[in-house]
Amino acid sequence: MPESATVLLVGTADTKSAELQFMQQCIREQGGQAIVMDVGVLGGVAPGAPLELAVTRERVAQAAGTTIQAIAQLGDENAAMQAMAKGAVAVALELYRDGKIDALLALGGTMGTDLALDLASALPLGMPKFIVSTVAFSHLIPPNRLAPDLMMILWAGGLYGLNTICQSILSQAAGAVLGASKAVVSPKVSRPRVAIGSLGKSCLNYMTWLSPELEKRGYEPVVFHCTGMGGQAMEALIEQRAFVAVFDFALAELSNWLHGSVVHAGAERLLSAGRRAVPQLVAPGASDMVDVQDWAPLPAKFAGRSYHAHNRLIGSVLTTAQERRTLARMIAERLNNARGPTAFLLPRRGIHAWDLPGQPMHDAFAHGAFANEFRESLRDPVQLIDLDLHINDREFVDAALRVFDGWVAKGLVTAGAQS
Repeated sequence: MPESATVLLVGTADTKSAELQFMQQCIREQGGQAIVMDVGVLGGVAPGAPLELAVTRERVAQAAGTTIQAIAQLGDENAAMQAMAKGAVAVALELYRDGKIDALLALGGTMGTDLALDLASALPLGMPKFIVSTVAFSHLIPPNRLAPDLMMILWAGGLYGLNTICQSILSQAAGAVLGASKAVVSPKVSRPRVAIGSLGKSCLNYMTWLSPELEKRGYEPVVFHCTGMGGQAMEALIEQRAFVAVFDFALAELSNWLHGSVVHAGAERLLSAGRRAVPQLVAPGASDMVDVQDWAPLPAKFAGRSYHAHNRLIGSVLTTAQERRTLARMIAERLNNARGPTAFLLPRRGIHAWDLPGQPMHDAFAHGAFANEFRESLRDPVQLIDLDLHINDREFVDAALRVFDGWVAKGLVTAGAQS
């Protein structure tokens, strides 16, 4: 654990210098250092507090390939902040490569948050990233803008000027990012990593067998909870080529996206592996449902459908045979365009714990239509593996591993690390 750390503190000095100076002081009092990047466009420093700028707005604009005067003359605050975001990313990456920063702490309203999200996404996994935002946890922020390891806190009472509530929030953020930068164990690759998409064991339990089998083969399995943010994090890391293969066996997020549920991972779900030619094994786990907020009224379009309340946060409604056919065609289209090895495992007897005979989400006819659409829509080079079993059967894992082992033997997947 390092004795000290340097935090890149980002905000608009023309409107938030007092807040930036307060957080800088909090970090210093806890034994860290903070260097300030000004991303303001208007110019000057707000009165009331001294503030040293390590990165001026002029340097940020220059890194964006322009000048601060040209950005100010755009006459559009959205365009101006996007230009500043481009420059801020370039400078932050330069500081990171030079070993001058250990963490990121940014603050802002919607404008500052927009810029800070770009910064957090550009900086590498394992570098602590914290955003103080007036729209933290808001549905205004799409999943694809969130870095996999981003931390946020709501900036309560912080729109204009310091007050005791605002100071409480800012001091927590300063302490949190400094503590994270001192305690973080940066991810180091000692074994090839494999991604696994899943849900909780009460719904999908294949990872209880799959993970230890992959470990025996010399791989590090990384399991993602595919309830929106988890799937988005997995896709983001696949884009960064963090994995040598993907076992994408929980596709509820695609059904959710198709039906307008908030529990989705964006339009890019199930595209990254194919685009990056990462070998992928795919199954339609839990994709015959649409997740809804259990605490909210059920949307009228789902009235009368079979419903399963998972807990007080999330419940699921069953989709129709035709809706499943539509989803199957969308999944098939994404896989058919994949550039790397792709296998689709189709469990004929069910795709989650709640669709077994006697369970509330059992619909053999609709599942049969779902399976038939996959058979009709998938094409070479996708390998279709039609299995007369349930996704939660141990034999499903065995079938997946046979494909995976075959790819390893052919050199399509990096061999596991030898112990």
